[in-house]
Amino acid sequence: MYLVWKHMQNILQNRALFTASLAHIIHDGFTDMIYIFFPIWQAQFSFSFMEIGFLKTLFSGTMAFFQVPSSWLAGKTGGIPLLLWGTLLTSLAVCFYGWAGSGLLLGCFLVLGGLGSSVQHPLSSTLLAHACPDTANRRIALSSFNMAGDFGKLLLPAAAALLIRFLGWEDSAHWMGVLGFFATGILFFSSRGLEWETQTAANEQKKCPSSVWKAENRHFWALVLIGIVDSGTRMGFLTFFPFLLQGHGADVTITALALSLVFAGGALGKLACGLMSTRWGSVKTVLFTEIATSFCILGMLWLPLQLELGLSFFLGIALNGTSSVLYGTVPDLVSATDCQQAFAVFYTATIAAGALSPCFYGAISDTVGMQQAVLLVAGLVWLTVPLVIFSQKRKMVF
Repeated sequence: MYLVWKHMQNILQNRALFTASLAHIIHDGFTDMIYIFFPIWQAQFSFSFMEIGFLKTLFSGTMAFFQVPSSWLAGKTGGIPLLLWGTLLTSLAVCFYGWAGSGLLLGCFLVLGGLGSSVQHPLSSTLLAHACPDTANRRIALSSFNMAGDFGKLLLPAAAALLIRFLGWEDSAHWMGVLGFFATGILFFSSRGLEWETQTAANEQKKCPSSVWKAENRHFWALVLIGIVDSGTRMGFLTFFPFLLQGHGADVTITALALSLVFAGGALGKLACGLMSTRWGSVKTVLFTEIATSFCILGMLWLPLQLELGLSFFLGIALNGTSSVLYGTVPDLVSATDCQQAFAVFYTATIAAGALSPCFYGAISDTVGMQQAVLLVAGLVWLTVPLVIFSQKRKMVF
């Protein structure tokens, strides 16, 4: 991350990158932190597994559904104030988890948290896109921003687990919420002077209707479809990953190690693949990562456990690296005035695909077996190849 900051000498760009990355760390960390609370909530409120899954859907579904409305609202209020209010709202919801006296009230707090987190992805990405007009710098910045989210997924759930061990889950939720309040204060000071970037685009948007939704904008919609397949693959496979490891003899400790290797590889992959796209181009990078993802998934099916552990890190690089390339390409395919709405549409589609794919592949697994479902996941990755080739043949920016 230091090298990225050194590469981007412009003070405005560095402040925008810091602001967006911190917001991503907090929101993605809070999103994945609820996995730590699931077993506790199941015992506390006597939830079934279906009800536990529904809790995740409440948070992620709300976050996905309000991406586009958040983008529209930013044009009215300004991007930075909405980002601050969203972070504050999510932190408040996390703090309230500890006061949930019933499952219904807990569900309401999760919806509140998802609503606050819905602003982060489109607004932070737009902030970086406008602060970094140069394509190479923009791709590097968005890749770093993307990697920061993975650090949040590693750090905040670990912090919550440590606090739960010593304080109990209610007080842990309160203190994690306080951490969010503190981060919101830092965001307030780091974002001062950046608002004009997003506000200028919002003013231009009022004068010129968005072209994102037009059918002839096929290059953008091809990118969205690639993102849907990529996100669905990632979330779908990770649902089966612990069970594949257990089937090969892994205990809980080994499974946790393998997941940590995947997440660590994912963090590196998001930065490395973003940098790679500035040298190879988006087309070659996406083809490389998607094909590598398919072969890594197949390896997890048939390799012995020791080799699976070695492959886990590289699986994480391939599985998560594509997203950085896709995020960095969005501003290249739309006008500056459409950038914020384009990010909102893209994140809505990919987050929704990630939320629905575990149910889709889970139903298939219940019908034909887990191995066949994983084979389907590995096969559907190849749908991205004709989409990328289509974009290249049309001589699109992507």
